[in-house]
Amino acid sequence: MVLTHPHSSIRNIEELEYALSDPTQKTIDAMAALPGDVVVLGVGGKMGPTLARMAKRASDLAGVARRVIGVARFSDPGLEEQLQAWGVETHRCDLLDAKSYSQLPDAANVVYMAGMKFGATGQESLTWAMNTFLPGLVSQRYRYSRIAVFSTGNVYGLSPVSSGGSKEGDRLHPVGEYALSCLGRERIFEHFSRTEGTPMSVLRLNYAVELRYGVLLDIAQRVFSEQVIPLEMGYLNAIWQADAAAMSLQSLNYASTPPFVINIAGPELGSVRRVAEEFGEHFRKPARFEGMESGDALLNNAQKAFQLFGYPQVGLESMLPWIADWVERGEKTLAKPTHFENRAGNF
Repeated sequence: MVLTHPHSSIRNIEELEYALSDPTQKTIDAMAALPGDVVVLGVGGKMGPTLARMAKRASDLAGVARRVIGVARFSDPGLEEQLQAWGVETHRCDLLDAKSYSQLPDAANVVYMAGMKFGATGQESLTWAMNTFLPGLVSQRYRYSRIAVFSTGNVYGLSPVSSGGSKEGDRLHPVGEYALSCLGRERIFEHFSRTEGTPMSVLRLNYAVELRYGVLLDIAQRVFSEQVIPLEMGYLNAIWQADAAAMSLQSLNYASTPPFVINIAGPELGSVRRVAEEFGEHFRKPARFEGMESGDALLNNAQKAFQLFGYPQVGLESMLPWIADWVERGEKTLAKPTHFENRAGNF
């Protein structure tokens, strides 16, 4: 683990969101080289607002006059106002409504972040609509654009811990309807990339985290409340959300036909047991476990991304104390557990 940040805590949400939208120099350079405006579809999710803000900040720092436009339903009006205050334009749209696509703003670059994971079990038809029907609509509307598509490491299935994680060329073994629908999303985008000549990048993200959600927060909260932590899914990758956003924006310059596929994940092989024990030491509470670690887990090898986009700026040795401090102070979270321990693909 690499300590990369001098501060031992992040004091409030404003400071957190500024840190999550802070672009690396490579991201600034990438936005300088990228022609045209940027549309972020599904900007209302966990990662969307600060990614859009990062795109705007990086463009401004690069001296590029560019519109960054966030598209969502905006059921929370406060988010729309916040984005606008950050210089990000907004457009209201229900992306499941095919008739609304003619009103979407034109843009040379699209970041596709829409999708469904949590609540997929019991809502399988909606999950497939969100994860496979939408990509066809988006591909047709933006067939002359460059598209960065958010996907997931779940399409690989479990890999041996000793292997160091799945690589981009590995065979795919999705488990459960959510992971299958995500593979469907990739295939639909790939089809239109090949038939329409649309350059795309596909981002297989594995465990982006920040202080308000993510696998590390889930573990910290269980330790703090003295709940039992299952160990069968005993290892993880975790990447600071700002690093994931920076790599995602840079990937637009690598978009190709057929799609350029890249893993985005943390560099460390994190032990769930050891992470929990470190939180326990901070909270002065015991970490309670059940079961034993399996020999496989949901792990991605992101060395290719590090070679292209640079090494993550924030490592586990920064994330763990930040999250511990956040939990101990009772700061606001998104109340969206990741279900990281689930090995059957039911979300």
